[in-house]
Amino acid sequence: MRDFFTNYYYWGMHLVWWFLWVCLLIWIFATPYDIPGQRKRRDSPLDILKKRFAAGEITKDEYRERKNILENE
Repeated sequence: MRDFFTNYYYWGMHLVWWFLWVCLLIWIFATPYDIPGQRKRRDSPLDILKKRFAAGEITKDEYRERKNILENE
C-alpha cells in the first residue's frame, strides 16, 4: 500500500486539474455565442420595436401603443 502513495504522490492534484479542465471546456462550449470569441446579448422586445419603427414597418401610433404596452408589463 505504501508503494501506491509513493508512486502517485500528486494523484489528488491531478484530479483537481482534470476537474478544472472539464469545467473550462463546459464553460467555453456551453456559453451561447453567435460569433466565436464574441458574446452578443439578445435584443429586448423594446429594441425590436425600435428597429421595426426605424425600418418603417410600423407607424408612429402603432409604435407608441406597443411601447406603452411593453413598458406597463
